[in-house]
Amino acid sequence: MLHVGMNIADKSSLFSEVARVLHAGARFGVYDVMRTGAVELSYPLPWAGTADTNTIAAPEQYRDALSAAGFEILSERQRRDVALDYFARQRAQAATGSAALGVQTLMGARRPQMVRNMSESIAAGLIAPVEIIARRR
Repeated sequence: MLHVGMNIADKSSLFSEVARVLHAGARFGVYDVMRTGAVELSYPLPWAGTADTNTIAAPEQYRDALSAAGFEILSERQRRDVALDYFARQRAQAATGSAALGVQTLMGARRPQMVRNMSESIAAGLIAPVEIIARRR
């Protein structure tokens, strides 16, 4: 599941539905931006224009919801460094003036502010991409 759970407020229902269609022993991966700090974020973000529309959660909430849905957590990795490296490469590419087609085309005029807010929040330790691998019990 790639950047999906961060857009769904009810993590318990989400993972219950995932568990419903997986057989025992099946592995399930989550890669979402998650809250890693307690300070309020700056908006807009790529997935939320305001705090009212932001449904990211802390890794503990994901673990709890996955466990309650019948998953065993096998591993968890915070991918903050990967995200910071990605943003550094994006800035370097933008500095050369070579803009390839990509998600930035879909994000529109607010993209620079969204990306800046996200990048600064990751650098400050407020959010980070987190990878969780679980197995259906």
